[in-house]
Amino acid sequence: MADPMKIRATMKGDITDVRVLMGHAMETGQRKDGDGNLIPPHFIQTLTVAINGKVVVEGETGTAVSRNPVFGFKVKGAKIGDKVTISWIDNKGDSRSDEATIA
Repeated sequence: MADPMKIRATMKGDITDVRVLMGHAMETGQRKDGDGNLIPPHFIQTLTVAINGKVVVEGETGTAVSRNPVFGFKVKGAKIGDKVTISWIDNKGDSRSDEATIA
């Protein structure tokens, strides 16, 4: 299972700034192990950001994203105390979902 995400969600005026660090190997399928065998691809495919259950960002990623990626989003319409939930699913069907409170 992947490491917990580190999420920071802060208000700046009427805009919520969300930053997230995701612990994931993000293997491209092009790297080789010590024996010269290709390491199979393993990467986050879909990413969803919701505030109080309402989806505000949906996206897809691929093999070009680095290990332990950091993403940032700016969202209007949220307020201090709202719950931000970030979820992802990778190409092997593994998933993770974590949440934070807007400060």
